[in-house]
Amino acid sequence: MKDSAVTAEQTRPARRTTGDLARAAVSGWLGTAMEFMDFQLYSLAAAIVFNKLFFPDVSPAIGLIAAMATYGVGYVARLAGAVYFGRMGDRIGRKKVLFLTILLMGASTTLIGVLPTYATIGVMAPVLLVVLRLVQGFGAGAEIAGATVLLAEYAPARRRGLISSLVSLGTNSGTLAASGLWAVLLSVLSEDQLLSWGWRLPFLLSFALMIFAVWLRRGLKESPVFEQRADVVDGVALARDEVEAVIAGPGQGPENGLAAGVRQRKGKAFFLALGLRFGQAGNSGVIQTFLVGYIATNLAVGRSVPTDAIVYGSLAGFATVPLVGLLGDRIGRRVLYLALTLLTAVLAFPVLFLIASGSTAGVMAGMVLGLNVGVLGLFSLESVTMAELFGARTRFTQLALAKEIGGILATAIGPVLAATLTAVTGSWWPIAAMLVVYSLITFVSAYLAPETRGRDLVRLEDAV
Repeated sequence: MKDSAVTAEQTRPARRTTGDLARAAVSGWLGTAMEFMDFQLYSLAAAIVFNKLFFPDVSPAIGLIAAMATYGVGYVARLAGAVYFGRMGDRIGRKKVLFLTILLMGASTTLIGVLPTYATIGVMAPVLLVVLRLVQGFGAGAEIAGATVLLAEYAPARRRGLISSLVSLGTNSGTLAASGLWAVLLSVLSEDQLLSWGWRLPFLLSFALMIFAVWLRRGLKESPVFEQRADVVDGVALARDEVEAVIAGPGQGPENGLAAGVRQRKGKAFFLALGLRFGQAGNSGVIQTFLVGYIATNLAVGRSVPTDAIVYGSLAGFATVPLVGLLGDRIGRRVLYLALTLLTAVLAFPVLFLIASGSTAGVMAGMVLGLNVGVLGLFSLESVTMAELFGARTRFTQLALAKEIGGILATAIGPVLAATLTAVTGSWWPIAAMLVVYSLITFVSAYLAPETRGRDLVRLEDAV
């Protein structure tokens, strides 16, 4: 067993300069932007060209289903990545894991751009596509959680909400970049050019972004909170039996914080975080996924109107996200959560009424409002609140699992349920009702949760 003595030298506050903080902030934003850009690049390619390139021997409908299935396997891999890398990040540090996740995501995305198609190697083409998709999802499963943890642990307590919100801005940046790249390709290339070589360009261009992100993270210093943890010796967290030996040793005791971190019964903070995640993820699935198709199919507006509304809403999010982060630092996380979720529930029916009016202005206003209040605003709060809910010993693992499980449950089920309910009722009101239910789940979770603003993130135990 390694030397388990925890000295004052090891727990002394770690110094970080403004430059270190800036590097961590850019790294967190860029990693999340890459994650969402990679997934958006893939989802658009799956919908536009992959059925023809990798599944040409089946009907167009079956080819599209197969292409979208390869998109879906990434979400299974995300959960596995959350477990694997989350535990690694709590054990050996945030920096090392984030270097690995960015490398996995970037390399797999770039390699998709050089894949031979079905016409060249037959059935091995879709097999390799699925393998790369699994690798991509495996790395992405811990990327946003790791970036969230790193930024929260780097930031000064009084600015933690604002700085942590940069992770949320990465989602807007990545989605807009990927959508913009595909929009340019579709507008300037013929279908033959797109299918022969054009589809590869967005994936290959991501290589340059990966190189910059890898360089940035190589020079990143470890989280100061990880270095100050009472259970970390020589850069590695002590195992449970080693911690118990320290607690039982001479001159040690519960007052050193180790006992609370190891012996606390886990679960309450995790389920509260899951509830906080559920509202944001559920609203996102309904607004950003289901409503886009619903508007284009059922309302007499141009097919570009709902996607344009998402773009405008995402652009507005560059103001909404940091504003919510700043307000959370000023008035607290809990009260802002209660206000935003209650506001979303109150606005759900008026927003859907605007959208269902069928006017372009109504659709735009409803989508932008719903996206910024019910999705992006909550995402900004989620970035810091979930990090503050968990103790430093298991923060990375619990946060990654809460994000991925909540996202899979709410985002995967939501659009399917919304489609079923609207088909049965022939009306838009079930969509509004779902937004109300999702928001109230998060409202109750926020009501039951403690206020976490300013919490000492070096503490090993959860907030509840």
